[in-house]
Amino acid sequence: MRNYWWPGISKYVLSYVDGCDVCQRGKSFPEMPAGKLMLNPIPNVPWMDISMEFIMGLPEAQGYNTILVICDRFTKQVHIIPTTKEMNSLYLAHLY
Repeated sequence: MRNYWWPGISKYVLSYVDGCDVCQRGKSFPEMPAGKLMLNPIPNVPWMDISMEFIMGLPEAQGYNTILVICDRFTKQVHIIPTTKEMNSLYLAHLY
């Protein structure tokens, strides 16, 4: 393998890459690094900060095939609500 160099090689390479369609499509653009990860604030009252998750793909039982799990971050109390995969946002709001 040979190495080549001539005055102005950097400018030539930049203009070649700028004009290359394949190079432009695969080019990654530098982004600012994300900020430091911060801990979630510790809640000081029950049911002020909750998390919700669906457990889907369960075998059907009594007409339900999905479970909605709602957990309070302060007390770690959990509400488990049986539902179906076909629920819509209005029904979810009613459950909530």
